[in-house]
Amino acid sequence: MEILVCVKRVPDTSENEIEVNRDGTDIERDDLVYSVNEWDNYAVEEAIQIRDKVGGSVTVVSVGDEEAEEVVRREMAMGADKGILLSDDTFEGSDGKGVASIIKAEVEKRNYDLIMTGAQADEGAGQVGGMLAAMLDWPYASLVSLIEIVDDKKIKVGREIAGGNQEIYEIDLPCVLSIQTGINEPRYVGIRGIRKVASMEIPVHGTSELGIDPESVGESGAQVKRLDYFVPELGEGAEILEGSTDEIIDKLIELLKAKGGIK
Repeated sequence: MEILVCVKRVPDTSENEIEVNRDGTDIERDDLVYSVNEWDNYAVEEAIQIRDKVGGSVTVVSVGDEEAEEVVRREMAMGADKGILLSDDTFEGSDGKGVASIIKAEVEKRNYDLIMTGAQADEGAGQVGGMLAAMLDWPYASLVSLIEIVDDKKIKVGREIAGGNQEIYEIDLPCVLSIQTGINEPRYVGIRGIRKVASMEIPVHGTSELGIDPESVGESGAQVKRLDYFVPELGEGAEILEGSTDEIIDKLIELLKAKGGIK
């Protein structure tokens, strides 16, 4: 099975204090520590596990500048077979549709059975997976927390839904899946793996290689534009209820009555 996994280089929130810049146009990016998007990491691990069971290969692809190559190499060190960087100055400022169209152009040059993205990417919008599937006219499932291979034409997927429940679907291949965290436990990337891929060539494809009109992507092609970044004003602090369970229940009922929540 030929699997493509979309990955993205993002600020590591566990290593950074994220602040908005003075203009409110972006976050302060000086001295930020970057890593692969957490959801994408689970997608890569799942792809590797599927390949190990049924054969084939795993390719990771990232849309970004030259620094995005580091996350491509990291996922190759994790176990992906190949990596591709989609990079061009004209890609900067692309919205979700623009990013999806860039990946679509790459997909159409090869034959893939399965494409995976993280459930959350592109600054939390979670758009690219669904848009890519629509552009390719492929089946799509989001929030996937279980994958079972039926045969070379079908897979079963479990989707996380409200209340901790799960829906099970059978989907024709090729398809696009957005992967939820918790589907697996991503493996540790050691120094040996990093050294192994350090000298491997990672092809870089831009508008000319992909056959993309530069005006259709980037800021010129974006139909969704960021207007402002801001930190919401802090409200009043939460009230912590103490006591036994019965005492807390009584206090909660009193509060709800006082605030008009119940009568």
